Amino acid sequence: MIKGQPIRIGVVYQPGKRARPVWIELNRQQVKVKETTYYWKDRVGDTPLIHYAVTTEETGDLYELIFNPLDESWSIHSHKIK
Repeated sequence: MIKGQPIRIGVVYQPGKRARPVWIELNRQQVKVKETTYYWKDRVGDTPLIHYAVTTEETGDLYELIFNPLDESWSIHSHKIK
């Protein structure tokens, strides 16, 4: 089981490229993603997971976002890793 909070997120999908998070919702406000600093895949049991380490545009805070392709859900695993 993944420890994390479900999160609303805006993602851009382009043919031949991986998904790119463009905003996340924190405290009911959209926060723009400046860049994805790291990307990796792993598994929890039979569940494949895709992780994105992203920084925010205004504050530069670093967050880990996790995508579960089986149920198409996003979660934020930890806040302000920085």
